[in-house]
Amino acid sequence: MFFYNDPFQILQLGMRNAEESFNLYNNPLRFFRPFFIFIIWVNFLWLLLLPVKPVLCEEQWDGVVVTQSNFLALQAFKEELIDPKGFLRTWNDSGFGACSGGWVGIKCAQGKVIIIQLPWKGLKGRITERIGQLEGLRKLSLHNNQIGGSIPSSLGLLNNLRGVQLFNNRLTGSIPASLGFCPMLQSLDFSNNLLIGTIPESLGNATKLYWLNLSFNSLSGSVPTSLTSLNSLTFISLQHNNLSGSIPNSWGGSLKIGFFRLQNLILDHNFFTGSIPESVGNLRELREISLSHNQFSGHIPQSIGNLSMLRQLDLSLNNLSGGIPVSFDNLPSLNFFNVSHNNLSGPVPTLLAKKFNSSSFVGNIQLCGYSPSTPCSSPAPSEGPGAPSEALKHRHHKKLGTKDIILIVAGVLLVVLLIVCCILLLCLIRKRKTSEAEGGQATGRSAAAAAREGKGVPPIAGDVEAGGEAGGKLVHFDGPLAFTADDLLCATAEIMGKSTYGTVYKATLEDGSQAAVKRLREKITKSQRDFESEVSVLGRIRHPNLLALRAYYLGPKGEKLLVFDYMPKGSLASFLHGMTNVKASGFFFFFLRIATFVCLFIN
Repeated sequence: MFFYNDPFQILQLGMRNAEESFNLYNNPLRFFRPFFIFIIWVNFLWLLLLPVKPVLCEEQWDGVVVTQSNFLALQAFKEELIDPKGFLRTWNDSGFGACSGGWVGIKCAQGKVIIIQLPWKGLKGRITERIGQLEGLRKLSLHNNQIGGSIPSSLGLLNNLRGVQLFNNRLTGSIPASLGFCPMLQSLDFSNNLLIGTIPESLGNATKLYWLNLSFNSLSGSVPTSLTSLNSLTFISLQHNNLSGSIPNSWGGSLKIGFFRLQNLILDHNFFTGSIPESVGNLRELREISLSHNQFSGHIPQSIGNLSMLRQLDLSLNNLSGGIPVSFDNLPSLNFFNVSHNNLSGPVPTLLAKKFNSSSFVGNIQLCGYSPSTPCSSPAPSEGPGAPSEALKHRHHKKLGTKDIILIVAGVLLVVLLIVCCILLLCLIRKRKTSEAEGGQATGRSAAAAAREGKGVPPIAGDVEAGGEAGGKLVHFDGPLAFTADDLLCATAEIMGKSTYGTVYKATLEDGSQAAVKRLREKITKSQRDFESEVSVLGRIRHPNLLALRAYYLGPKGEKLLVFDYMPKGSLASFLHGMTNVKASGFFFFFLRIATFVCLFIN
């Protein structure tokens, strides 16, 4: 079936058919030709007045059976994996259903496998090197499993590879340098694994790479210089590794100002030394800079004050010296700022001191002006030409008394005690977050694996890939809904209600399934990192009396959507306020029972 996007194509087709059917010289009904042309024009105008409804955005199976080479590669892929939950039992020996939707997690085009998507399945084992025989593979998504072994170097042979999501596994070894030679590579996420070695310099050859997340591993070495000139990058996260050395001072390279697209530069919790590169100021699209828990020294670059779109700046727990640049007062979008526990000195810029509390500046003994207890001393006015010299003489000859020495020693001990308490508190918080993250990851993995048993092919877009043609990011949790970002954005919507936090819509997807979509207001939502952290926890919560969160979507302009199951019988409020048949005598006991059940549900 074909769809005409332009209404004038329909008009031209109708006119051509009219000319063929009612030829003036050959057709006996030629006298009715003006009447039929009038009918065509009326139908055309009627089509223009109809509301436009989105058509199915995802192509169906093209009817081509999987090729023999791809079938053998999939069999080898299955043999290397351990499937305790039995999700791969649909991968039978015939191979006929591999491309028709019968094999879980597989999608094909023209008989070639283009997607392998098996997240949250509890898979173990390793990834076979024969995956390089799937020459049409575009996306490999195996995140949130227990897969070990090394990353296959044969992935570098896949010229159509666009996204690789292997985060939250137990992968070991190093990152293959061959991945840098995938010309279409856009997204690479190996976070939360056991990888070692260095970051390949060849990744700078992936000129379409926009998402690079290698955080929470044991990588060593320095940041490749090639990454600093990769103008396609919008997100780079290398936090919680063993990286060292200095950061290259070549960000932006010879590119025009504003052309470099990097928005998030996250390098905290490493062992970087040297000074913060001045060239960071060339990254005019930066929203977040996180360099805390390193060993940076020197002054804070003045050029950072030119990043008008900067929202988060964390330089805490380093060895930075000098003053805070006055140009930081000119950052209108800055909502998080932390330079605590450095060796900074001098006054804090006025607007920064008013906007952020003292926790953003503590641990800098010579820093002043950020709280009433740390005022900046001003020079006393002179009374005459000889007054300054006399005062200097008296100050020079004055000796410190016993009381002054006691106060100084007590102040030093108090500062040392405060620093020790802060360090212990930070270690305790970090240990607690690590234990909670490990426990939540194991619980979420088992719950999601059980909920998705028997499910068909998941949607194409999701995880950390670009959300279809509109961009953005769609992340799925377990549940019966299967859709892509394009499906969600193309769905018809009906407003169900509004609140302080946003608007709830009833969304009908193209396949007829329904979902409740809540669009959050931009002014009340948190930063992207905090939002993703909290919504990931909410997505793993499952309770028979709570509505389950099935997915969330982050748009390219900051829009945030939450997808829930649609409840056709309405809300509790509409049920209570719509009751008209409750007798007056039983009113109190009726609502007392409802309150009791609500308390039980909350419990």
